[in-house]
Amino acid sequence: MRTESKRYIHYLAALVGAAILTIIDQVTKHIVLVNLKGNEPFVIWEGVFQLEYLENRGAAFGLFQNQRIFFLASAAIISIVVVIFYLRVPMNRRFLPLRLCAVGIIAGAWGNCIDRIRLNYVVDFLYFKLIDFPIFNVADIYVTVSTFMLAILICFYYKEEDLERIFHR
Repeated sequence: MRTESKRYIHYLAALVGAAILTIIDQVTKHIVLVNLKGNEPFVIWEGVFQLEYLENRGAAFGLFQNQRIFFLASAAIISIVVVIFYLRVPMNRRFLPLRLCAVGIIAGAWGNCIDRIRLNYVVDFLYFKLIDFPIFNVADIYVTVSTFMLAILICFYYKEEDLERIFHR
């Protein structure tokens, strides 16, 4: 198989992966809307973890309330930056973790963006009551874990010459 064909297969796999993750996020939010909106939280572990419906019109920790245009523009910019990054990452096994992080970040951005377009707020529902952590959702997990892993990989796994292959082409 030609190198160019392999590249397109990788791109298609990334697009399908991001779409699947986005669908999973949207399905979980739909289930929460149907079953928890207007109802008491569903306690999974008393005093520790529960599913609790929340309409989040802001960002993490309630910042930037009702700034819909800002969030939609941010999702567009994040998508563009992640696509450019993905296109620059070499298509060999060594760089697969970076490509997976990019897919997770874009899926999370799309998941929350769909909520903002469709509902004018983001559906949050995962609540760690024990530590009173802000309520979040599956898309937030994608973005947080992927961004954290990206930082770890860049700081500790890849060498300077690896990163130069990506950022100084």
